[in-house]
This record gives sequence, structure tokens and C-alpha cells, in this order.
Amino acid sequence: MKIDLLITNCVLLPVPGAETLIDPGFVAACGSHILQSGPMSECPTVEFGTVLDGQGQLAMPGLVNGHCHAPMTLFRGLADDLDLTTWLHGHIFPAEARTVCPEMVYWCSKLAAAEMLLSGTTTVADGYFLEDEVARACAETGLRCVAAQAVIDFPAPGAEDPRKNIEVAERFLARWQGRHPLISPAVFAHSPYACGNDTLLRAKALARRRNVPFFIHAAETRDEAGMIAEPLAPTPIGHLAHLGLLDRDTVCVHCVWADEQDLDLLAQSGAGVVTCPQSNAKLASGRAPLAAMLQRNLRVGLGADGAASNNSLDLFREMDFVAKAHKVQPNNAVAVPAARALQLATSGGAEVIGLSAGHGTLTAGSVADLILIDLAQPHLQPLHRSRLPVYSGCAADVRTVVVNGRVVIHNRRLLTIDLQETCAQVRRLAGQ
Repeated sequence: MKIDLLITNCVLLPVPGAETLIDPGFVAACGSHILQSGPMSECPTVEFGTVLDGQGQLAMPGLVNGHCHAPMTLFRGLADDLDLTTWLHGHIFPAEARTVCPEMVYWCSKLAAAEMLLSGTTTVADGYFLEDEVARACAETGLRCVAAQAVIDFPAPGAEDPRKNIEVAERFLARWQGRHPLISPAVFAHSPYACGNDTLLRAKALARRRNVPFFIHAAETRDEAGMIAEPLAPTPIGHLAHLGLLDRDTVCVHCVWADEQDLDLLAQSGAGVVTCPQSNAKLASGRAPLAAMLQRNLRVGLGADGAASNNSLDLFREMDFVAKAHKVQPNNAVAVPAARALQLATSGGAEVIGLSAGHGTLTAGSVADLILIDLAQPHLQPLHRSRLPVYSGCAADVRTVVVNGRVVIHNRRLLTIDLQETCAQVRRLAGQ
């Protein structure tokens, strides 16, 4: 039996959302996949390969950030305490017009990738302009990325002529599809108000033709329906449904103002949803009807959104917030249980963004994306249930990160890139 990586003596959480903990346990990986996991009594011996002692650490699947704009780390803290429309049109769009270029996207995405890995995220679904540079930064840093080229109906970096925005996206897909084990290309239509109906139809047709996910911001604010140039239904979700854009490969991000009929449309179509609770709260957009989505068995993932509107990319914070925020109204302590929040941030999110069933668990045949959490921290004592990291964990608890069978962080040290250089480059860009 060939084993490239063996983690021993850990507390093993093989399936997030389930209560099963194996202590002591092990995880054995061969190449990019998990070969075997279970109790130490069944642990194989290793002649060659890397062995990590997981004593006092929780081994669990890496977190999945279902929605992000990685380059926007440059704008972290630039415009706070504003509603979405003021924030976007008064601050972010002008800042992007001044600063977005391949160099900015590359270095700021590298910073985002480092932040995510250091906080236990092993996969991100990203959408932005010049997405080649996001993909390159994530590949170099060692972060798995569903990288979606942005499509929008006004001049944008890399697509200065909006009439060619679909061509730009198609060339991006051709460059990356099947080219790198960590990169899965996709299409990101910004929103039904920033993309006309013809653009939306052409973007979705491209995604279908290339068999890639199609992401779109939808129903993020109360006023969004009135911003659509040629509405075909009273709501943004209804508008997308009328255009025939909703199916299992469509991911609707936010859905804060999705009504009952919208939720039925999403359920009937099989479309996925990514909720970004902290970003929605910070921008005063509202709170998605997550409990109602889960009652309808919608496929839902959890996202941090961009660092400019959160302002962190830490999914531990996101899990804690999403589980607590939905308890407040209508005073339902089990509206979004902690175990479900953990599932949204792992296997649930992986499914929504188009990854295979082998993502988000630590069982034989699964992809070897995992993290080790330091259980010796005072705030993680004692360990009664597998859901402990949701309410008590934080980014600093992550000691080791493995992506695709490769150790990219060990003892909180990023092994793939020069983090100091990356931070210095981002500071330089911010100073310009």
C-alpha cells in the first residue's frame, strides 16, 4: 500500500455535520486522494512518505468559501459603514477603475489565498475581472479555486469593449479548463441589473456549452428588482427563471430578498445558493431566508464575499455568525444548527460550486483537502461534540493545511509562497 501522507493520533471528524468523532484516528493519503481513514487500531505502517503526528489536533475537511472576490483585499477598510449602493457606486467602482490591472489582481489574490489557507479554507469560488491572474495566484499559493471570469455590460479591465465580454470569458475557459488540478474555470455574470438580458443568455449558453458553473449575484438588496433594465418578472430570481437561466449548474449568490415564490423556483430548478451573512449584514442588505431554504432542501453554501465588504475571509467567523444570526428572528434556536453550518462550509458548499462528491469529507476516495485544528487552545476545551469549531473556533487555531494531498501550511507557516513579499506588494499597490 503506497502512502504519501499519513496523519496519526488525531481526533478525526470524517463527515462534517455528523456527530462521529474518532479518537485517536488517522488519515492516509496517496497522491491527491484519501486512501483510508479510521481508528488508530487500523492505521497502516508507512515505509516512505510524510508522517504528521496529529496528537491533540482535530482533523477535518478543509473549509469551502462559496463566494469571494479575491483581488478586493486591496480595498479592505477603504469604505465601511455604508449601504451597498453607496458603497459600490460611490467608492468601490471608482477605486476599481483607478487600480485594477493584472498586477493588482495577481498580488491581491495571492494575499487573499494566503489569508484563506491560514484560516482553514482549502477551496474558494471566486469571481472577478482578469480572472487569469486570480487563477495563477491561487495555483501558486496552493488554494483550490473555482475561478469565474466576470461578465458585465460596461467597460471592465480585460474587457474594455463590453460587446466582447463573452468572447473574453470563452478564451479564459479555454485557457484553464483541464489545465491545472487546483483550478476549475467558470462564468460569473455580475447581476441581472449589470448585465442585460442578451448578455445573461449568452453567458449562460457559454457555461452550458463548456459544462462549467454559472455564478450570479441575485436578490442582494430590496431595490434590485427596480434596477433591472428589462425585467421579465417582479423579482430578480423570477427574472432569471423567465430567462431559463436556473438549473443545477447555476449558483445564485446572496438571495437576501428571495420571497416564497423565488424559493420555490430555486427548488424546482435545482439551482444552488451561496449565502454571505456577514457581508449582507455589514452592507445592511438584510438576511437571507436561510432556514426556509434548508426546509425546501435547497443546496446552500457559505461565502465570505470580498474583503472590502466583510472585512475578513475567515469562514470560522462566518459559520459562527450564520448559525447565531438566524436564531434571533423568529427566536428559533434550531433555525440553523451549528452542525448544519459546518456542513454548509464544507461538503454542502463543495457541491453547490460544482465540485464532485469526493470533496468535503475525510473518507476513502475523497479528495485530500484537510485541516488540523489545535485543540489545546483554552477556548476549545473540552471537546464534547464535533460542532465545537463553529461557536468556539477561530482562524488562529488552524495548524496544518493539506490541499490535494500536499501540505501547504505546517505549524502555521505557509510553505508555498513568500508571504512577507506578498504583503509588501499589496501595501505598495495600496500606496499608489
